[in-house]
Amino acid sequence: MSGAEQAVRAKALALLASDAELAGLVHGIFDGTPARASAPYVSVGAAEGRDWGTKDRAGREVALTLTLVGVGSGSDDRAAGRIEAVVTGLRGAAGEWTVVGARTVRTRFGFARDGGWRHELVVRCRCLEGEGG
Repeated sequence: MSGAEQAVRAKALALLASDAELAGLVHGIFDGTPARASAPYVSVGAAEGRDWGTKDRAGREVALTLTLVGVGSGSDDRAAGRIEAVVTGLRGAAGEWTVVGARTVRTRFGFARDGGWRHELVVRCRCLEGEGG
């Protein structure tokens, strides 16, 4: 994992964990899939990076997967909506990188056989090398 992927994951974890409204809707925010957790919870999953930049600055495009896991007959739209709102805060300084664009590019919802469900969001972050871009 490159520095951009690590920086985006760290910033996403910090933003999601510090959001009081989201904290009231889920039992936890986890880096990866937790070994044991009570649903609903949010998992910050894979971060896939690829080359991206401008004419004069190197950069990376990072696709970050965020998963809301729950139980029952349907998704809690409030928690999913809150995650999407928090994602916009990814813009700005992130370690040695500057996130210049962040938006949800794909969502997927599915039921599991055990009576649970998963709502996955893929967030695309375009990052430029160096802070303050």
